[in-house]
Amino acid sequence: MTDPEENQSMIKKWTFYIAILFSVTYLSSGFKPFRIQDHQWSQTQIEAGAYSFPSQEKDDYVLQNIPFTGKYFIAFKEALAFKESQGKYHKVNTLGYLGKYQFGTETLKTIGIHDSLTFLNSPKLQEKAFVALLAKNKWELRDEIKQYSGKIIGGIKITESGLLAAAHLGGVGSVKKFLCSNGARKCKDDYGTSVRSYMKMFGGYETSAIIADANAKAK
Repeated sequence: MTDPEENQSMIKKWTFYIAILFSVTYLSSGFKPFRIQDHQWSQTQIEAGAYSFPSQEKDDYVLQNIPFTGKYFIAFKEALAFKESQGKYHKVNTLGYLGKYQFGTETLKTIGIHDSLTFLNSPKLQEKAFVALLAKNKWELRDEIKQYSGKIIGGIKITESGLLAAAHLGGVGSVKKFLCSNGARKCKDDYGTSVRSYMKMFGGYETSAIIADANAKAK
């Protein structure tokens, strides 16, 4: 007759060996050499440069519930778009602001767009409009960018991307008032969102590829 304690010992021993075998197999599968030909990549072109993503569908990033991460320009524009409209090109808010980046009709006119319906139905035009407005605002804020970048104003470290995001929210005038008052002026949009919050939220992104242009148009 087999000793029960001996059987239990054998079972434990084989369980131990099997567990080791599975662990080695699992870890080995995680360290296979990465070969670029084994992975499919898509590429999308924007005005400020080309970026590659691990997806075949560019629209995947618009439909995600979380903005693109990182500090590249693509991350900046997608994070801002998510905050503005959850990345929805056809979004119109209660105040009549349009599209993925929530443009007002008067702002659109300053960058050469006079047909709001065409704008709302053209993702490509909306992307061009966003870059054009950044270029225009960068020109108008060129002195402030030079003077205040890296400084702490109103508890916020000032960066170029933060200033451009704040200008997109409340206009260049609101940004200048905030800076000139050393952060004392609490400039907000019609929904109560402050330019200060945008300076903080969107600070530190890469926007150097945006060329300041006083006459920028969405072409």
